[in-house]
Amino acid sequence: MRRLAAFLAVLAALAASATPASAVTPKTSLTTVEDQVMCTSCHEPLALAQSPQALSERAYIRMLIARGDTEQQILKELVAQYGQDVLALPPRRGFNLVIYILPPFALLAAVLGLAWSLPKWRRRAREADSSGISSGGRALDPADARRLDEDLAQFGH
Repeated sequence: MRRLAAFLAVLAALAASATPASAVTPKTSLTTVEDQVMCTSCHEPLALAQSPQALSERAYIRMLIARGDTEQQILKELVAQYGQDVLALPPRRGFNLVIYILPPFALLAAVLGLAWSLPKWRRRAREADSSGISSGGRALDPADARRLDEDLAQFGH
């Protein structure tokens, strides 16, 4: 009985200390990396490129995946091998930061601009309706109104 208890204790300790490889190193795939890099010869996304250079880059990525590298390690290796031009997105530092900041800022400015001008547009429309101004800017002359009625009666309306 003691041997069984000791054996179970050793098994429990081994199970607790051993972590699966997938928990330590998240697996990456070729398609995940392909979406983030470019072919350095034809300047197209690697997922779409079919040049010999693209095939070479894919083979290199497959080798790094087989070696067990993570996604970030693979991207660093690609930059070391091919330079910054291999990345599909520019790094988030320096002047390149404008690319990441400008679109949300422009969207925020547009929303604030609408929030500021929409009440003014509505107020003008209400004032125009309450003052009796038609969309044409003036009411019909009585002679024009009579002639319009006659023309409509002639055509059967």
